[in-house]
Amino acid sequence: MQKATNNKRGMLRLVKSSNLVESEQKPMTDSEKYYKQVQQYAEQIRNTRNADEIVRILDIVLSETRGVKFSDEAFVAQEQVKRAEQKIESLKNEVEQLRSLVQTDQMTGAFNRRGLDDIFKREAARADRNAQSLGVVMVDLDDFKRINDCLGHPYGDNVLISLVTVAQETLRPTDVVVRFGGEEFVILLPDVEMEEALTIVQRIQNNLAKSSALPLENQLMPITFSAGVALRAFGENQNSVISRADQALYQAKRMGKNCTIPSVA
Repeated sequence: MQKATNNKRGMLRLVKSSNLVESEQKPMTDSEKYYKQVQQYAEQIRNTRNADEIVRILDIVLSETRGVKFSDEAFVAQEQVKRAEQKIESLKNEVEQLRSLVQTDQMTGAFNRRGLDDIFKREAARADRNAQSLGVVMVDLDDFKRINDCLGHPYGDNVLISLVTVAQETLRPTDVVVRFGGEEFVILLPDVEMEEALTIVQRIQNNLAKSSALPLENQLMPITFSAGVALRAFGENQNSVISRADQALYQAKRMGKNCTIPSVA
């Protein structure tokens, strides 16, 4: 904008207003800031393989998308923002479903070893923070090779599924069942003492024997498993406590199977 001023000779001359200088250095619009930020988030997503981190970034993008106010009215309409929200929500849901698949044993529905890594970190941190114990149970189905050899692998698969189903129905909501490999499972029992952990495992054993039987040697035989139980010490890592539970499991096998042995840490 220009304004007229009087010079010494009484003539008018045009002077550029300071407002025009400011407008020439127009600040970046909200839309430009938003897109630059989204590009940075996209780069972060491309550089990570951690599903939790991707979901965290998408949460931030979604929050900023919902809260953004563009000064560029010609560009933005509420419909566009709404569509962006829907696409981000959809992508977030897909990532969460993929993360669930990656951490879950598809046959039994239990967590797999990758899932165990994440869950153990979370539960161990909580146990240390609250000065609580964390029970770790190693479970191995008895005579599983004979089941597969005599009845076939599909029957063996059903035995694995039965074990997980009975365990999940017996356990508390905070407890976790993990398929560790083959016919071996790990059960995490937050905030328990040894006596309580042994009682919980015994309950699973009883419920499994009642609910399922095997047609072996011309008679119905209950499905059984052996187990070893260890209580995690403060700061103890995953490999250490699982190793102790595994040693107790080995003792249970040597003692005739279908029993539970506590670890003597």
